[in-house]
Amino acid sequence: MNVAYPREVFFNGEIVRTGIFKEPIDGSSRIALRRLNLDGDGQADLTVHGGPDKAVYAYPSEHYEYWREQLPTINISFGMFGENFTTEGLLEQEVNIGDEFRIGSAKIVATQPRMPCYKLGVKFGRMDIIRRFLISGRPGIYFKVLQEGQVGAGDEIELVSRDKNNVTVKDIVRLYVDDKEDTVTMQRAAKVKALAKGWRDHFRQQIEQLTK
Repeated sequence: MNVAYPREVFFNGEIVRTGIFKEPIDGSSRIALRRLNLDGDGQADLTVHGGPDKAVYAYPSEHYEYWREQLPTINISFGMFGENFTTEGLLEQEVNIGDEFRIGSAKIVATQPRMPCYKLGVKFGRMDIIRRFLISGRPGIYFKVLQEGQVGAGDEIELVSRDKNNVTVKDIVRLYVDDKEDTVTMQRAAKVKALAKGWRDHFRQQIEQLTK
């Protein structure tokens, strides 16, 4: 588990305020997962980060080897992508938007993939990471907190219920980046109540334009 309050960093001649520089917590500690974030964590720009649908961000540990091969000159350790949870066995192609999970005494639901912004470039010290991250098909997963509770490093993330629409986190990115005419999947995605409203509106607009 990784947390950080926003801080100011100097990048390309400007001062940038960001919460992406997460640090791991003490492995023996348990902390509160609340409606908007973990205790000890925060977001700098609440117009694009944070909020109920982006309360906690998970990134699969399985992706780290890929990035170390892609960017061999950068020291890439857990938390590099600004994730709160560095997970194992929770992959974007296997998790549906709307799937509910229990972790510790908290309950969470998958809401959307992460779309990279320039602050990922600040973290990596290179802006090409934004496009590379987007097209990699390794976005990580945002969750909404359905039930607040205590969580700790090493907690099992247990599947509680599976969304019946069968739209994976990876499907959302695929529809946005590659398959922009797959109206069948878009229609299913627009029905997923847990999918963030901005995404549902986007797919409805796409469907309307494609079916005129």
